[in-house]
Formats: sequence, C-alpha cells, structure tokens
Amino acid sequence: MDKKPLSVMTEPLLEVRDATRRFVGLTAVDSVSFAVKNGDALGIIGPNGAGKTTLFNMISGQLPLSGGSIYFRNQDIGQIPPHRRAHLGIGRTFQVTKPMTGMTTLENVMVGSFMRHAKYSAAYDLAYTVLEEVGLDQRAKSPVGELTLSERRRLEVARALATEPALILLDEVMAGLNASEITSQIELIKRLGERGIAFVLIEHNLHVIRSFSRRVVVLDHGVKIAEGTADEVLANPEVIVAYLGRKRA
Repeated sequence: MDKKPLSVMTEPLLEVRDATRRFVGLTAVDSVSFAVKNGDALGIIGPNGAGKTTLFNMISGQLPLSGGSIYFRNQDIGQIPPHRRAHLGIGRTFQVTKPMTGMTTLENVMVGSFMRHAKYSAAYDLAYTVLEEVGLDQRAKSPVGELTLSERRRLEVARALATEPALILLDEVMAGLNASEITSQIELIKRLGERGIAFVLIEHNLHVIRSFSRRVVVLDHGVKIAEGTADEVLANPEVIVAYLGRKRA
C-alpha cells in the first residue's frame, strides 16, 4: 500500500470550517472555525448561551450543520450519524451525566467497549482496564445509582474512553466538583493526553482552563471572538467584556 503524502499525514485530526447552526429565528453557532491535532488540548469558553454545547452536538452528530463543514481524519463527517463518528474515533461526555441506571458501573463502560470488541471477554477486559485507569475499579460492580457526583463524572470519561477514541469532547466534566476532585480530574485527563488522545473541553472554571488547555477558543452569541493561549484570550478586552464581565454581573 502506498504511503500517504506528507500533506495528508500532517493535517489536523479535527477541522471545523465555518460551522453554522441555525434554529428558527436564532443562529446558535455562526461560522466557527478551529482545528485540533493529535494529542492536542483545546478549551472552549464563553457565557451561558454562547453556543458551546451546540457546537459539541454538531461535532458529535447530535445536530446537523446548517452551513460549513467538519472534517475528522481528513474525512467530511458533516452528514454522517453519531454512531459512525464514534466508530471513526470521536468520543464525548455530557454536561448532565446520563448513566444507564439499570446497570452496574462496569456494564455501563462495556456498552462503549462492545463498539470495538464483539467478544464479551474482550469487551469486559477493556472496560475493566478503563475503570482502573480512571480510578473506578473498586466500584465496578456497584449500581451506578450509588456513585457520587465525582464518580459519575469519571464514569462519563470512562464510557468515552472505552470506545478507544482519538478525540474526546468533554462537556463541563468538572462541574460540581470540589478543589481536590478537580485536581484529580485534571491529572487524569493529562495522563490520557500523554497517550496521544486529543481533548476539546467546555469549561467555566478558569483554573481548569489555565491548567489544561494549550489553546482556548472563546464564543459569544455563537461567534468566535478570540483564539490563543489562555493568558492571551483572558487578557483580551473583548473577552473580558463578553465573558468575564458578564459572569460578574
């Protein structure tokens, strides 16, 4: 088989090009563009209603594009369903944890691992390994209803990780956690990043953004108003007015 040309090999893992989502009378995401490379860590911030979760839903396939395009591994994925995007290597968590309450912690994670492994034993082994990695192995056989909020946040990451993704979209996985739990979650995500997994993180906690993100994209009213390092965007006057100033109001 011929090797891919260098130009293809060095292209971004994820490329969002002028992505737009319109609802009746509202443009929730307006021509947003950015790129993510293998092993990258991108933070997305903005005030409530800025279009952050809508953007995630467009990338993962829960919402169709009204305009623009999304490329993953050099493939236009804008019109393919969520399960096919997951097979390509896109995992995600949800702002509101959504475990399958009739199952154990291990069984919840196995739902993800079955996507890659048809045999029960292989899916079980992968799911248990993932639980060990996120620190939930001691809760493997516990009903998910018994998990604490911090453990449910880790379960969200574990379920995404079990699909063996190249990219994970993290939607406020630190929300509601205390300082020590946040530190532990950041350390976990950094360890996973060292394996080459890329992350895009929606977060309001600026400590998390500074600790985690190599780059930050700022949205306001669906428009990207800044992109750069955390220090650069948080010093941007437009960001201060749109995000920080509004948060203090």
